[in-house]
Amino acid sequence: MSIWVLFDLDGTLVDNSEGITKSTQFALDSYGYPNQPMETLKKFIGPPLHESFMEFYGFSKEQAFEAVDRYRVRYKEKGVYENRLYPGMKELLEALKSAGVKLSVSTSKPTVFTEWE
Repeated sequence: MSIWVLFDLDGTLVDNSEGITKSTQFALDSYGYPNQPMETLKKFIGPPLHESFMEFYGFSKEQAFEAVDRYRVRYKEKGVYENRLYPGMKELLEALKSAGVKLSVSTSKPTVFTEWE
């Protein structure tokens, strides 16, 4: 019998708050929302981005998906690299893998932003 462990990515395995918040601000700048409070932008970590743009800034569905596209312009170039594993995660993941545990990650991010070796 195989044992599987499913991890959430954002805020569990990695601290990617810098990349997410800066990319969110980049998108919001396009809509006339400069210099938003960091605490507000941290709310974008975890839930689907388009939902956060609608909930927190009242964007229409169309605007929200456009904002996600704008967000990804910066995230693809810089934001994806502005993250790090939480302390001890690398060792934990290696130990689980060595023990034969199958590891999986859950996220609403596109796969291209979640794979690593």
